[in-house]
Amino acid sequence: MKDESFGYDVFLSPFTWRYGSQEMKKTFSEKERRTNWRKVWLALAQSQFDAGLLSESEIKDIRSKSDRTHVDIAKAHHLEKKIKHDLMAELRTFADQAKIGGGKLHLGATSMDIEDNADMISFISASDIIQSRLLACLKAAREKIVRYKGTVCMAWTHVQPAEPTTLGYRFANYAQDLVMDIRLLEAVRERFLLGKGIKGAVGTSASFKAMLGTDAAVEKLEGSVMAALGLGSFDVSAQTYPRKADYILLSSLASIAQSCHKFGLDLRILQSPPFGEMSEPIEEFQVGSSAMPFKRNPVTAERMCSLARFVSVLPLVAFSNAANSILERTLDDSASRRLVIPEAFLAVDECLMIYERILKGLRVYPAMINKNLERYGSFAGTEALMMKLVEKGGDRQKIHELIRAQSFKAWDDVMKGKPNPLPKLLADQKAISSKLTRAEILRLLDSSQHVGDAEKHCDDFVEGVIGPTLAEHRRAGRHSFTTPPSPR
Repeated sequence: MKDESFGYDVFLSPFTWRYGSQEMKKTFSEKERRTNWRKVWLALAQSQFDAGLLSESEIKDIRSKSDRTHVDIAKAHHLEKKIKHDLMAELRTFADQAKIGGGKLHLGATSMDIEDNADMISFISASDIIQSRLLACLKAAREKIVRYKGTVCMAWTHVQPAEPTTLGYRFANYAQDLVMDIRLLEAVRERFLLGKGIKGAVGTSASFKAMLGTDAAVEKLEGSVMAALGLGSFDVSAQTYPRKADYILLSSLASIAQSCHKFGLDLRILQSPPFGEMSEPIEEFQVGSSAMPFKRNPVTAERMCSLARFVSVLPLVAFSNAANSILERTLDDSASRRLVIPEAFLAVDECLMIYERILKGLRVYPAMINKNLERYGSFAGTEALMMKLVEKGGDRQKIHELIRAQSFKAWDDVMKGKPNPLPKLLADQKAISSKLTRAEILRLLDSSQHVGDAEKHCDDFVEGVIGPTLAEHRRAGRHSFTTPPSPR
């Protein structure tokens, strides 16, 4: 171990103090990690006691020294400097504390029987925190869908005005991403967050077979340990659980990061003054720029996007770890796993706290929404107008050319900063006014009439998807974690 003075005069990871919740930081703390190691050692010792390999006094002694209050990191680190093996240093520290039973600790096991199972305990706890954050974001998104389901706004494709949509329907699209992430994380948690089991040095359980004598006894021991830990286990393993599981886990976290980034990037666009339709919450004394006092930068959404971008590349590390684990195991995955898995969880944790905070404090500017509709909305009504004119006996191709020519004239005026003249230009065309009244023309060009089933889709999605998803997790008793109230 190197120097352990972790003040502000040495490099500290931003995840140590800047990003991520206290719950997530505790989950991946060194003390929690070593406490989980002791949980596995205790579960193994208890199962071996049940098999007659330990005495009652030995198991009682081990149990009495197994909780987090007995973790002595300073002593373990002192030993590690000498023996260069972190788990063995912790094992010797534990054994020294358990004077009666310590000599039976780790009997028949290899390091990864302890570490891999302990890691999965942490990953499951961390996944529960992330799932709780996702549900909180989904709940906040539901409120926006319901509130704005009928608020007509311009939709934008290619970052160009397209047809109208509703603001609530746009939020439904973000919420659908969250629902997919919730379901993906559920599947990963149930199917892939499994422990190695208790299988020895290369996964064959040879040491335990020699100790216990029969396949049935070995199977019973492993089942007992994993039940005590609350873990399932992979059917087969080498020295470690399949590192593909890390790749799948990090890919699911990257998926969540993508959802955060999509929402954050859209918000950043819509917060820019040329759009100006909404903004993230801005604190009363928030400084946007050291040089430009007027700036109202979307710094919170930008932070979320920045962290999401970081998470997006981490599955590549897990891919390399899994692909390059030669034969039964190589150790070149160890250092990177210590970095990328906790940091992925911490980054996504921070992203989702930001996401929820933005949704709850979101500012919507109806005047700017209406201004954009007035400026661009009538263009979207031209298809409806064309269809009505054809219905009245007009030639579709000629009408298309007529509307196209007038639309381009109107677009030139809009680009010069003038009001959109398209309704008047079209109403003045004899080929159109001879078939439709001015009121009919204006109604057809009214953007509020061209949002299709957006409002119904919002209602159906809230009632048929979001409601059942939230109810299912309430029944499952998911933990609730509090999002800090102000940005950091």
